[in-house]
Amino acid sequence: MRSTRIRVAAAETETERVRRQKTVECFDQSPDGEKTWHKKYPFCGGVFQSPIDFHNDILQYDTTLLPLELVGYNVSSTDHFMLTNNGHSVRMSLFPTMHIRNLPFQYTATQLHLHWGNRNKPEGSEHTVSGRHFAAELHIVHYNSDKYPDITAATDKSDGLAVLAILIEIGPFNPSYEKIFSHFQNVKYKDQVALVPGFDIQELLPDQLDEYYRYEGSLTTPPCYPSVLWTVFRHPVKVSQEQLLALETALYCTQPNDPAPLEMVNNFRHIQEFDERLVSVSFRQGVVFSVVLASVLGVIIMLAVAFWLLRKKSCKKEREDNRRVIYKPAFDKEDDNTSKV
Repeated sequence: MRSTRIRVAAAETETERVRRQKTVECFDQSPDGEKTWHKKYPFCGGVFQSPIDFHNDILQYDTTLLPLELVGYNVSSTDHFMLTNNGHSVRMSLFPTMHIRNLPFQYTATQLHLHWGNRNKPEGSEHTVSGRHFAAELHIVHYNSDKYPDITAATDKSDGLAVLAILIEIGPFNPSYEKIFSHFQNVKYKDQVALVPGFDIQELLPDQLDEYYRYEGSLTTPPCYPSVLWTVFRHPVKVSQEQLLALETALYCTQPNDPAPLEMVNNFRHIQEFDERLVSVSFRQGVVFSVVLASVLGVIIMLAVAFWLLRKKSCKKEREDNRRVIYKPAFDKEDDNTSKV
């Protein structure tokens, strides 16, 4: 009886060990898991890491930033994208006829993928704004086709990649995102593939392509090469609660025949340090307001201090004047006459 219990306990321990190993293979993105990335991938512990938090102290308005021009993004429905569960995310391949203009180089599209949280905590965006997480985040990855022949050659180069990041929040049903989300059941498990009819990828982006954050950073997954020119759009897009729930619950990072399937959740990297760097922004609102507000507060404080000093000086002078006054007793006329009798 005792030996049976020992065998069962050992089996349970082995199960937990396998599950822990699967979690690592499933791309453990917990804070503790991320802390070990640099042991195998040194760049993950280096500089220019992403994602970051966008807050007023690091934002700088840049007049040279232009609205992005997206070429070839409207793909015919007779062509098909390939949607894949790669065990870390759901990824859709893009066509080399798609590229971005109005960047330092021409960048050609290669794939898009998503990052998200879980059903209990739908805060899965990688980038944050003033500490605020969004429900999810879409990345459209491009490589520098002016200098490099393909994504493989460009990935580890300092000017190799350009990524468009779209923040996603909960709102009304989004038919454009449904063109991808409706295929999740066909890529439920790792290594499964589905075909998605072509559509205009620009539909996945916000309407205002001229308002964005721009900075130099890194891949948000190992090997974390600092090779990405990030463009994070200021305005989020919306998907419905039901669509977000499908993203958070439909996918697994294990294969279909696995006896212990593991949900694909929380596949986002946490915020990285951003010391001694600035983020360029293409919009004035917010950044200028903070500067103006600081200036106004500064003027008010200066006026208040000046008023206090003048008041203090006035009170001091009044006390000094009072000390100089000599008070003499007053004599009543009747008293004066009496003194003469």
